[in-house]
Amino acid sequence: MRIKIFNIDLNSIKEAQKLMPKSSIRKVDLIRSNTFSEICCNNIFLKLECYQKTGSFKVRGAATMIERLSDQEKRNGVVAASAGNHAQGVAYASSMNKMACTIVMPKNASPAKIAATKSYGANVILEGNNYDESSDYAYKVARLEGKTLIPAFDHPDIIAGQGTVGLEILEDLREIDEIYVPIGGGGLIAGTAIAVKSMNPKIKVIGVESVAYPSMKQSIKMGKICNIQNGYTIADGISVKSPGRLTFELIKKYVDDVVVVDDLSIVKTMFLLMERSKIVTEPAGAASLAYIISNRQHLSKHKNIVSILSGGNVDMYLLGQVVAKGLMQTGRMIKLFIELRDRPGELKNIVDEIAKANVNIVEVVHDRLSSNISAGTAGVYLSLELENREQSHVLIKLFDKHKIKYKLIE
Repeated sequence: MRIKIFNIDLNSIKEAQKLMPKSSIRKVDLIRSNTFSEICCNNIFLKLECYQKTGSFKVRGAATMIERLSDQEKRNGVVAASAGNHAQGVAYASSMNKMACTIVMPKNASPAKIAATKSYGANVILEGNNYDESSDYAYKVARLEGKTLIPAFDHPDIIAGQGTVGLEILEDLREIDEIYVPIGGGGLIAGTAIAVKSMNPKIKVIGVESVAYPSMKQSIKMGKICNIQNGYTIADGISVKSPGRLTFELIKKYVDDVVVVDDLSIVKTMFLLMERSKIVTEPAGAASLAYIISNRQHLSKHKNIVSILSGGNVDMYLLGQVVAKGLMQTGRMIKLFIELRDRPGELKNIVDEIAKANVNIVEVVHDRLSSNISAGTAGVYLSLELENREQSHVLIKLFDKHKIKYKLIE
């Protein structure tokens, strides 16, 4: 693999910033959120990389590496393996340079992400059942066709490009106490930490991983690269089994701590971002803010805290689930199961009681045939929209008063 920058420092990140075409890379906003500041009793600032070109910070590193290619390397083209944001970043940066680009994606990659990658002019090859198998094939393509492999995170050019996020944060806000950054392979936090610590060593930089894939946290604890074999998280952008060797060394040196967050916190945060701030993120993109919110009681008060929202490329079907689960978590939707005698008027009586509580019925599923439904009865599943948790208490009191048997479904 070609490595042109052996030293990754503040100067190399500043050089990357100069290299980036202004038409290709946005300087995205750093905003103070009143909502999350009030929730966390701190000044919470959001770095909106979810509004970056291609919907993710990944294009920064890809553009930096591609800009540094020789003329011959550009003529030969590039190849990368990715199931998501890196694919789109490499494809977009290649199209800006009018270069041939091949992206290897797993066979089970999201059709939406495949279509988005193709829309930037990339030749997409579906090979392998997971990222590791796709990556092996990409190496093979690079070797046989003479293309330059653009890695997702473990390369000096990539890290320098991602580090421009840190430069921009400091350009917009000088007084900072802590910066929280999602960690997958570690390119974003490595670059950001180098930039930030080089300019102000007092600022704490904290990485956030999924509790299902704490590969960087575990590696730092053990003092060596660790591999997480099994896990599941909706935050696929940070579900990395093993961190990069280069990013591992840099994070050990520059990052103050690595913490973890669960999917439940991520879902709630995505929902709050949409409802309160009108910001759509992908699960990995919301991870750093999710950790801040879920651990707000342990934070010191009245600090300036930055959360990097790293991406916004969320699958629309998942987004629908996030909305539904977010409503349930905030007490504004409940699901009930009620077993009724199978005779006319029984369901109407239930509906009338729900109407008295001024509750909206979102969905009704009527079931007579399941084995858990007794003969002569009918089961009814109800999804109900509420104003708040208190309204559900009113509804339940009505059910109890009229001796309506129900079961809350979590």
